[in-house]
Amino acid sequence: MDEYGNIIDDSQASEVFGDSVHEIEGFVEHIIYRNEDNGYTVFNTMFKDREVTCIGTFSYLNEGEYIVAQGSYVKHPVYWKQFKITSYALKTPEDEKAVLKYLGSGAIRGIGEKTAQNIVNYFGADTFRIIEEEPERLAEIKGISMKKAMDIADQLIGRKDMRNAMMFLQKYGISMNMSSKIYEKYGEGIYAIIQENPYRLADDIGGIGFKMADDIAQRVGIRSDSDYRIRSGILYVLLNATAAGHTFLPMEDLVEAAKALLLVDIDDISHYVTDLALEKKVVIKNNNIYASSYYYMELKAAAKLVQLDIEYGIDDAAVKQALESIEKSEGITLDDMQREAVIGAIRNGLMIITGGPGTGKTTIINTIIRYFEMEGMDIRLAAPTGRAAKRMSETTGYEAQTVHRLLEVNGGMDDEHSGAGSHFERNEMNPLETDVIIVDEMSMVDINLINALLAAVVDGTRLILVGDVDQLPSVGPGNVLRDMINSECFNVVKLTRIFRQSDESEIITNAHAINRGEDVALNKYSRDFLFIHRDTPEAIIAALCTVVRDKLPRYVDADVSEIQVMTPMRKGVVGVEKLNQTLQTYLNPPEASKLEKEFGQVTFRVGDKVMQIRNNYQIEWERRSRYGIVNETGMGVFNGDTGIIEEIRPYTEEVVVRFDDDRYVKYGYKQLEELELAYAITVHKSQGSEYPAVIIPMFPGPRMLMTRNLLYTAVTRARKCVCLIGREDCFREMIANGNEQKRYSSLDVRIKEVRGD
Repeated sequence: MDEYGNIIDDSQASEVFGDSVHEIEGFVEHIIYRNEDNGYTVFNTMFKDREVTCIGTFSYLNEGEYIVAQGSYVKHPVYWKQFKITSYALKTPEDEKAVLKYLGSGAIRGIGEKTAQNIVNYFGADTFRIIEEEPERLAEIKGISMKKAMDIADQLIGRKDMRNAMMFLQKYGISMNMSSKIYEKYGEGIYAIIQENPYRLADDIGGIGFKMADDIAQRVGIRSDSDYRIRSGILYVLLNATAAGHTFLPMEDLVEAAKALLLVDIDDISHYVTDLALEKKVVIKNNNIYASSYYYMELKAAAKLVQLDIEYGIDDAAVKQALESIEKSEGITLDDMQREAVIGAIRNGLMIITGGPGTGKTTIINTIIRYFEMEGMDIRLAAPTGRAAKRMSETTGYEAQTVHRLLEVNGGMDDEHSGAGSHFERNEMNPLETDVIIVDEMSMVDINLINALLAAVVDGTRLILVGDVDQLPSVGPGNVLRDMINSECFNVVKLTRIFRQSDESEIITNAHAINRGEDVALNKYSRDFLFIHRDTPEAIIAALCTVVRDKLPRYVDADVSEIQVMTPMRKGVVGVEKLNQTLQTYLNPPEASKLEKEFGQVTFRVGDKVMQIRNNYQIEWERRSRYGIVNETGMGVFNGDTGIIEEIRPYTEEVVVRFDDDRYVKYGYKQLEELELAYAITVHKSQGSEYPAVIIPMFPGPRMLMTRNLLYTAVTRARKCVCLIGREDCFREMIANGNEQKRYSSLDVRIKEVRGD
């Protein structure tokens, strides 16, 4: 297979004319295709009055370049004869004809065919020397000003400099796409930066982290105890800690992690931290060390929350009468806690409502919506994920959006830690124009997202936050919902009464029992809370495969792709990686008619269930009519979105995924790092989603993962049926394990500081 994704057997498909190695030369007439990450390029050139299609990998290539290339002719099964280049050199045009061809190709902005002809007529074969050494002489030609002459020279020299720089950077293992970013940032300064302090790349260039900069530094020969390296390593540790949910690290944890990363003895790390604080890259508070961006995110969010927390004067009698009218028209009866929550949302600028499944949160949201509708107020509903927003729309009959769409996201892809590179069109300068905002599934909202949301909310807007504080915390950094509640500074209603009883669903009652740490009876006669006893990983996986394909789809009236396997861990005998390999083989086996693409250790196949694993705000999507006509387009696919691979296109190096909400997205092969198989997912990744049925393998694993609130979160993702397969003792131990993984966050502290408590 060549770099272009096409299978070529050289012994059969090569069409060789004379010797097996040929040399051709000519101008790059037209670039048909170029992969900016690995440099693979398809272009046309004219050689001996004949058009030749060339393929190969090039560090730098533009239309108009003159190339001398060695290689051989191969016969492509679809595109017939191509010249496969194995080595090449770019030449400066030497005779008048070549110079004219180059200048007239459009390679230099501002020079068309007529101007090129005038320049060559005037200077002849000496044209290139004049442009590089005496560019002011171009102004001797009618129609070329001195400014334009200098611009032409800058472009010509700049192209040459960029070509040299790209080749220099690739000696250090930097991709072409990244090399282009680096050159655009530093220009000719790259040579000094790479040789003296490549760790600057980690600070300045999105997509280059400490690990890549450290690899470059090792190739350059920079000492492992360099001050540059230690300081960059400290910042990396702090930013990497956000992947575990932390917004800061205590000094002792930071020291331990930095030493483990850098593998050098550091006598006193504090002076490096102090230097970083002086540069405003970190903030030190009570011996806790923050990356500056996260400290100020928490502080800014705290200030805005306090600012929104105002009390409105209301007419109690009028509110009571309105609620009675809503209860009568909707056929509901609010209990005391529900009524308190609704009145709190009417009276206060900020209201927090928390409770488990079946405690009446949806009834409260619907009542709040009806009340504010009666008042003629504008209402916006949002949730962190597409699935959660869709469910919110279904249960309220009111349009709900993801928070990202509400804020009109724009920009690029989340970087490794902070989401830099994306931005929201809705912000302080362009706030949301609404009276009421209700956000559901608040346990999933991290400090990045709450900060962005609050920035777009103007004073006087009511903000109502709803969620289950006992769910797992957000995948991203912070512990927003819990910290807001723990601050004890805002109006909070905690719902405890269960309205949907066991005669309707054992999922609800068992979930609450798990959350309280109580024993759960594994009743073999249960209709929706099933336990299949198996003792070994092999037996668990065998039963799981049978249940997911042959039993549950009919039982819950759902497609196989809607049944979700979820497990506490990625690694291990019943971890995500092992289960996905097995389930892919069982549910979507290879067939001659199904195209595949290997990427790293994963084989993606048409028909596979996949998940987006990071936010990409820039990737385009489209929705299609039943006839395949595009009727809606947009941008953005988010962490946790799941879909099915519809097509794999080798020639264009694309994979097409249809997501659950019928958005079609094209991924370049390089972008496949954003996808993973999703037959099985971690419980963390399931947050905000709901499935007809979930299957959870029960087998011992690390105690820090096998926790009560993880089991509680998994069980509450099921709408019709929970099926646990494995060892009962593992199930009991998870209920008994009330420990929660430590997460360093301090939004509650910042809230109290802002309020002056």
